[in-house]
Amino acid sequence: MDDISNLIAKAQDWAPARMAIATVVQTWGSAPRPRGSHMLVHEDGRFEGSVSGGCVENAILASAESVIISGISKLHRFGVSDGDAWEAGLPCGGEIAVMVQPLTEDGFAPALLTQIAQARARGETLAVSSDTDSGKSVAGEHAGQFINRYRPPRRLIITGAVQIAQGLAGLARELGIATTIVDPRGRFLTRERFPDAVLDDRWPDEAVAALRPDPATAVVTLSHDPKIDDPALIEALRRQTGYIAALGSRKSHAARLERLTAEGFAAHDLDRIDGPAGIDIGALGPGEIALSIAAGMIQAFNRVEAHMMEAA
Repeated sequence: MDDISNLIAKAQDWAPARMAIATVVQTWGSAPRPRGSHMLVHEDGRFEGSVSGGCVENAILASAESVIISGISKLHRFGVSDGDAWEAGLPCGGEIAVMVQPLTEDGFAPALLTQIAQARARGETLAVSSDTDSGKSVAGEHAGQFINRYRPPRRLIITGAVQIAQGLAGLARELGIATTIVDPRGRFLTRERFPDAVLDDRWPDEAVAALRPDPATAVVTLSHDPKIDDPALIEALRRQTGYIAALGSRKSHAARLERLTAEGFAAHDLDRIDGPAGIDIGALGPGEIALSIAAGMIQAFNRVEAHMMEAA
C-alpha cells in the first residue's frame, strides 16, 4: 500500500483511540518531504508516516501529545534560519510548515479519511481544504486555504510473468504501488514467483481493458512475444495511461511501432510508449533492468502529477 493507504488503515486499526494528524502545509527550498505529507500519531505515542523524513518528528510528536489533550490545532514552522529548527534537526537547507490537528470534527474529521479512501477506490481525486487559522479541514476546494488533493493510488500492470517482472514487482511493492501480473501462460504465472502481486491469467487486451488504466497507472510489457505484448499496448494507448513501456531492443521497438501503426495509431500516440523501456543506466541483468523501468515509471508519474497540479 502507498503512504496514504497505510495511514488510513492505521487510523482504522487504532480507532477509537484519540489521535492527531500532522500535515506539511508549506515548503521552501530543499524540503525533505513534499506538501501534503502526513504523520498520524496515537495517544500512546505510536505514529505512522512522516513529515520530514526524521528531522522534526520528535518536535511533532510532542506537539501531537498536546493537541490530543487540548483538542486545539497548532501550526509550526521549521527552517535553517531558525535556531529552534536547528535543534529540531532540519539541516537540509529547506523550511517547512506543519499543521498538527486533532482527529476530531473540530480538526481533521475521521470521516474525511473514509471519504478519501472511497474516492481513491473509485479512481477519483478528492480535495480537502484546511484552514491553518482555525485548524479545521473540510472536503472541497476553498480559496485561501491549504488544499491537499488525494489522487488515486498508483498501479502497475505488467504483461509477461518473466524474471524482470519479478524484480519490478518487488520494487513496486517497496514503492507502495499495487501490481497486477498479466500472463495467459500458467507455468509462468505462479504465486511462488509473484507472492505479493495480483495474478491475472486473462488475455492481455481483456485484462488491461478490465483494469481500466488511468493517469495513476503504468502498463509495462515484458514478454518479448508480440501476441502477448501488443494487445496490452493497444489497450493502454486507448486510455489515459500514465506510463506505457515496452521491453526490447531499438530494432524490435521499431518493428513494434510498425505493427501498431498498422493498427491505426498515429505518431503522437506511439510517442507515449517508452521503448526500450526505462531510464538508460547501462543496466545489466534482470534486476538492473527492473530498476531502470521503475525509475522511468516514477519519473512519468511525477510529471503527470505535476502537470495536474499546474492545471488545477
